Amino acid sequence: MKIYLANPRGFCAGVDRAIDIVDLSLRKYGAPIYVRHEIVHSRHVVNSLRQKGAVFVEELGEVPEGSVVIFSAHGVAKSVWDEANRRRLHVIDATCPLVIKVHNEVNRDYTQGYDLILIGHAGHPEVIGTLGQIPDKFHLVSSVEDVEKLQVDNVHSLSYVTQTTLSVDECRDIVGALHRRFPNIKGPHQEDICYATQNRQNAVKELSKLVDVILVIGSPNSSNSNRLRELGEHCGIASYLIDSASDINPTWLNGVKAVGITAGASAPEVLVTEVVAYLKTYGTAEVEDLTVIEEDVEFLLPKELITIESSKQSVTAPTR
Repeated sequence: MKIYLANPRGFCAGVDRAIDIVDLSLRKYGAPIYVRHEIVHSRHVVNSLRQKGAVFVEELGEVPEGSVVIFSAHGVAKSVWDEANRRRLHVIDATCPLVIKVHNEVNRDYTQGYDLILIGHAGHPEVIGTLGQIPDKFHLVSSVEDVEKLQVDNVHSLSYVTQTTLSVDECRDIVGALHRRFPNIKGPHQEDICYATQNRQNAVKELSKLVDVILVIGSPNSSNSNRLRELGEHCGIASYLIDSASDINPTWLNGVKAVGITAGASAPEVLVTEVVAYLKTYGTAEVEDLTVIEEDVEFLLPKELITIESSKQSVTAPTR
């Protein structure tokens, strides 16, 4: 059996930054540090940070007044910021800068009088946070069919943004449908789907040319990981989303000569290592990296944490 490892895979710059923010906050302020929602969608990362003193909550009402609270990489609605201010919480914002870019686009277009459309999946934390940037004139679409049924008040003053972790191909179809229905619709100056999502999807497309099965390592609630699995299936390759090596069904490997492995943007590299080790138990396996593009993106930390960034090597980070 041959194993192909997609590159890039796993942690993106936004996830690295979010995890560092929790680590450095624990170092600076001490435990407990409260985190609203999972900092990133990875059970393994969350459990590692919880062991160090991070307390994960779903609502700010669970956070004692005056405490330090971190907002997750997915971003939050304005109402969450308002509640934090009312309760005198010390907020450290780990929202991915690419999500902040979308929020800025939304607020700019709203102040200019546009009705807004968000392409995304209902219920996802990023979508909830983006919709929560403005009080009205916001429509959510998840498919071409949604676009066809969409009713708006002002067809001549429309703008759209997208969730950052969508399928590039599916999003392209929805954007095309929007332009057909609303020829004057305004889109973002630069595509909202993040570089890491695009790169990992492109790597899966290349994997699909070489393998019989694709294993996508990522949590079930990870949007970008689910899109990778769907893309593999769309390319005609049996593709499975697994949280760890223990989720692999041995029947998936019957008669398989080549396996492709990738990981969603929230999945630590240690899980890839474990999956490779599991596959090697089926016999001698050649492992080859399939590199589509090298990533070198980094995002700055919040100012209050930069002062201790130089000492972060002494911080025990989650295994990556």
